[in-house]
Amino acid sequence: MKRAKIFSQVVTICFFLFILANCKTNKMEPVKININTAETLYQMKGGMGASWHIITDVFPLNNEKYKIPVRETAPLGSGHGAMPPVTNTKAWGQIKDHASWLGLNFLRVELRQKSYLPEKDRFTWDSEEMLALYNILDWAESTAADVFLQQMVADVEWNSFPGIHPLISAPKDLDAWANGIATLLEYLTREKKYSCIKYFCMTNEPPGGTWGYWWEYGENPGTVEDAWARLKIELDNRGITIPISGPDWTDLPPFDETKLAFTENFGAIDIHSYQGVSAEGEETLRKWANFAHNQGKPFFLTEYGNMQLGWGGDNPNQKSFEAALSNASDVMRGLRAGVDGFNRWSFANRGDMDGQWQLIQTFDREKKVHLDEVKPEPEAYYGFGIISRFLSKYSSVLKTNVAAPDSVLMCNAVKSPGGVISVFLINKSDNELSVELNFTGEQIGELYLYQVNREIINAPVFHLNPVKKFKPKSKITVVLPSKSISTLSGNDLENDEKGIVLN
Repeated sequence: MKRAKIFSQVVTICFFLFILANCKTNKMEPVKININTAETLYQMKGGMGASWHIITDVFPLNNEKYKIPVRETAPLGSGHGAMPPVTNTKAWGQIKDHASWLGLNFLRVELRQKSYLPEKDRFTWDSEEMLALYNILDWAESTAADVFLQQMVADVEWNSFPGIHPLISAPKDLDAWANGIATLLEYLTREKKYSCIKYFCMTNEPPGGTWGYWWEYGENPGTVEDAWARLKIELDNRGITIPISGPDWTDLPPFDETKLAFTENFGAIDIHSYQGVSAEGEETLRKWANFAHNQGKPFFLTEYGNMQLGWGGDNPNQKSFEAALSNASDVMRGLRAGVDGFNRWSFANRGDMDGQWQLIQTFDREKKVHLDEVKPEPEAYYGFGIISRFLSKYSSVLKTNVAAPDSVLMCNAVKSPGGVISVFLINKSDNELSVELNFTGEQIGELYLYQVNREIINAPVFHLNPVKKFKPKSKITVVLPSKSISTLSGNDLENDEKGIVLN
């Protein structure tokens, strides 16, 4: 009896402490967020998407033929091999459906010069890679998505320097190289009538940033700056108005205006980031953005991710929710810094070369074959879609103040060209967090709440439907789950509806 009485007293004390703790929690003031719906910081010139390549394969490498070979592991990063043959219309249909669900509205589409000009003066418009390109451009045209067309490498023997592997050689003949690109763009825009191609980038991650590999080698190859100038002349001579974007440097290169005289040839500025964007990195983005905007040019983050979480081989960490949180944080910092468009690495990826970056599963890593059933990588897919589905292209970024450090809470608000408000919130803490959103300026309409974290996504049944609706109010209180990404939006989207491209 005495033991039972002691046990009863312990239970009572524990219950009292539990109630007391909850009372203290309930008395805590919500974190205040102030959003001025009438004060715009800038209007984006792009939107949000992910890299979508058409390059089939770069193997066999035949490295024994070259004095300077290409690296054996991931010789083109992971920018090849994920897309099924174009004859697999079932898989391609599913891939396009996923692109529509995610609301990809600013996507980087990647090819190589070999796709359309495998031999000197011999253009081919019906290769497997070109047919894949038409598949993507047809989809973009039908959805009004903007395409940032990227020639990753040339990869042609006929225009490489002797003894240099074609994947890493600078072009030997700049005139032939520039003529090839201009002929491609003429064909796509004038013959095929594609209007979705808004920008063109001539090479991936050339020397000049913190790291460069492709384009680096050759015997007195001239500089990549020479090539940008030559391409601009060729496009101008042919009346091709698609802006050149560059320098496409990585990895979040420091801003140094004294090294950027060549940007006079550009209509847009873009760089890459792969370590996660810190507060210092945000300031670097701001400097790049201000430089571009002062010239009337957009500034894009055309690849981003966080290799500090793990990468290489078939490392799975890039498809984790931890990576989704990091990537969402990069987007929040980018919106504050003035970034006009975001392109995640990557939409489809083999996942067995430099990590599992893919949002969708198109490839069997064990059997080395393409899948007939294309499915999401849940944590990456929904951790990306919770923002991408609601971010209209050409949105205006609104002035937002958060009464909490970035290590706990991040928030940005945008307004679509049609006036629809979306608020993105990241709770980085291990605890549930209450936030109070105070709206000033123009009146807001109804808002719908969507939320994801690892536990929510991995529940037995999960659909990204609104979990709550708020009537128009100037003050709204929202509870954010731990380690979560939430969106509060005027877009009422059920899980079976497509994401927003432009509204």
